[in-house]
Amino acid sequence: MPPQLLPASAAAFAPRASSVNVVLGSKVEPWLTQTLKRINKIKRPLNSVPQHQRCLTETLSSPNAIWTLASLLLPKSPEADLRKDPNPLVEALFNYQMLHLEAYVVHVDMVLRSEVAYKLTPETIESLIEYHKDIHCVDSKARTYDWPEKEQQAKKLHEDFVQAVNKFVFRTHVSALEGLEEDGAGELLGGRSDEVKTNVMAMVKPLLPPPPRIVDVVRQPPLLPSSPAGAVLWSQPPPPTTMPAPVDSWKILPSSPSIASTSADSTASLWASIGMSEVHLPSPPPAFSQPFSTAGLYYSSPLVTAPLPQLPLPSMLAPPCGITVGYNSFGGWDRYQEYAM
Repeated sequence: MPPQLLPASAAAFAPRASSVNVVLGSKVEPWLTQTLKRINKIKRPLNSVPQHQRCLTETLSSPNAIWTLASLLLPKSPEADLRKDPNPLVEALFNYQMLHLEAYVVHVDMVLRSEVAYKLTPETIESLIEYHKDIHCVDSKARTYDWPEKEQQAKKLHEDFVQAVNKFVFRTHVSALEGLEEDGAGELLGGRSDEVKTNVMAMVKPLLPPPPRIVDVVRQPPLLPSSPAGAVLWSQPPPPTTMPAPVDSWKILPSSPSIASTSADSTASLWASIGMSEVHLPSPPPAFSQPFSTAGLYYSSPLVTAPLPQLPLPSMLAPPCGITVGYNSFGGWDRYQEYAM
């Protein structure tokens, strides 16, 4: 990209130069020749490039060569002081004003970049600074909450705008010179005024409050298993103690080598001959009954019952000393020897 060359008069806070810097190419465009002939009251020869350059320089360097780049509709006072009226036309007339953005040409380049540069007039810069200070900053402070550095931030915001508006230079294509009029004045054509409005209003920045502070949440580090304070957190519950399954007492048969085994028939006959009347069972004790108390209405206590008596096992009824006893359904106990053989 070619370098951006601007004269010293385009710098911030620089006064307007007595002569405009105009650079033309080796060939002059036909539209420029027609424009210069149209605006000159006195007919001047335009047969060469130096003649075009001299005519254009003198025209743009005139004190009356002021261009209207755009027009802004701005409020006259802060929002809190605006007049309220049911008629919107009356409200607009009393509350708003038209600010014309006027500028002068500081540079014309038809060789490297084919552009023309404009700089705002001191009167326009002063009007924009006044609007920003008395209206925009007041409205911005009214729309935001208070914080300790609010006034300093608003002051810095205005100072930045003053620097930006003094540095502002609008560049556009050299074809904008077609809007040149008598005495060097002119007006931007082809929708370039909207571009100027956008660039100027982009310098009017809002007052932004500081972002909310992020509060660091202090979290307690997790306790390690070796820490005594975390013993309860890391301790495992003891495994449940496995209890043996309950077994009925009559299923457990004691083994004794002194008792001789008998056949299945003799064992069956032995149990068949013993009646329930011959077995003396102890009478069960009476059930335990608690005396009447009001404590049972509030706290339930487990009932205590006496253990059930155990029935005698077959091994307990067998005769001792290895004597086998048989029972005969026909003759009783006296004919045991006959059947034993």
